Amino acid sequence: MATARGLRHLLTCSRWRRGRGEAPQSRALAAVVPGVSQVDNNSDFLGKRPHRRHPGVLQLPCVEVPPALAAAAQFLLLESSMPNVEKQAQALANYLWSRRLPVEPEELQRRAVHLEEKFLENPDLFQVEEKLREAVLRTLRKTTYHWQELSYNESLSLVYMAARLDGGFAAVSRAFHEIRARVPEFQPQTLMDFGSGTGSVTWAAHSAWGQSLREYVCVDSSAAMLVLAEKLLKGGSESGEPYVPGVFFRQFLPVSPKVQFDVVVSAFSLSELPSKADRTELVQTLWRKTSHFLILVESGTKAGHCLLMDARDLVLKNKKKQKEEKFSMVILARGSPEEADRWPRITQPVLKRPRHVHCHLCCPDGHMQHAVITARQHGRDLYRCARVSSWGDLLPVITPSESELPLSPAEEPPRS
Repeated sequence: MATARGLRHLLTCSRWRRGRGEAPQSRALAAVVPGVSQVDNNSDFLGKRPHRRHPGVLQLPCVEVPPALAAAAQFLLLESSMPNVEKQAQALANYLWSRRLPVEPEELQRRAVHLEEKFLENPDLFQVEEKLREAVLRTLRKTTYHWQELSYNESLSLVYMAARLDGGFAAVSRAFHEIRARVPEFQPQTLMDFGSGTGSVTWAAHSAWGQSLREYVCVDSSAAMLVLAEKLLKGGSESGEPYVPGVFFRQFLPVSPKVQFDVVVSAFSLSELPSKADRTELVQTLWRKTSHFLILVESGTKAGHCLLMDARDLVLKNKKKQKEEKFSMVILARGSPEEADRWPRITQPVLKRPRHVHCHLCCPDGHMQHAVITARQHGRDLYRCARVSSWGDLLPVITPSESELPLSPAEEPPRS
């Protein structure tokens, strides 16, 4: 974890410190990794360096916020005369840290169906459909996380600066440090920062590659954030000389698909998008605009980790969201069908349960049958074939009958 200093004299609410008591489970995690028994001694990797500085150490213990950035932030906060800045900053920081992802429409629909089925178990309470719908909606409102889009105006942008400027600068600096340590010859000339906010990425990039970077493009949908970031670059004023040259601000991504940047950064922005489809589209767009490195940073929470793993899989494995098309078809042929073509067709998703499989079949004579197949009753071959079959496949059996494949309990004839 990287730490940052520079605004402590101004605020005490946004501190990043390392301490001995921060990781109570560190001893439990310090176990021997299976298969690793000795140090890699194939080369003199240590040289004359001590063990605590071996080449694998990439931590960045402490990051100093540039004095010019800290002074500009202090000037803007004092100039605004905002009351209770520390409390507002702490409240916003807590909210951002505890924020969860919005519930997808498909998941919301699944929950609604589950609640409706649960309520219908007691039909006497919900004889009217309107009451049932009201009960489902009321329960969903109580149990569903209500995600809201944050709209950063001038005052909220200042609060965000007080809460997250130093922490954001430290996190991105750690990512840049990783690249510099592992690819020291890399000297980028262009950088794009999506969701640039206060512009901390620009300051961190200038600290890392100020000698080579010639163009910084900051993209943020909030006009107030762009104004604030530009003021920070100019020492807190609107007319001063920018501390970092070559910085351009815009509210939209470059349209041309041919425009690429050596480094593309999106820090704490994926979590601000309302759906997984929006996040997928954004990651794909950012990757297309990347010529060397794409850096994605999110909060160190479970939600933030899931966002980054989804983005990683999307880029590395090129995962595309598959679209399922439900359809019916008929193929007619002249002549008598072959015996192998008279196998029944699976008409619904195969339900795999412990030691048995449910298959809904359309038999050659045209009737539908729900078959429950087990290895004990039907043999291992048929059982294994059923488990690996999918909707639309043919099941290799000869005209199943009630004596061969048992009916489901719902289809059993009533007993007299």
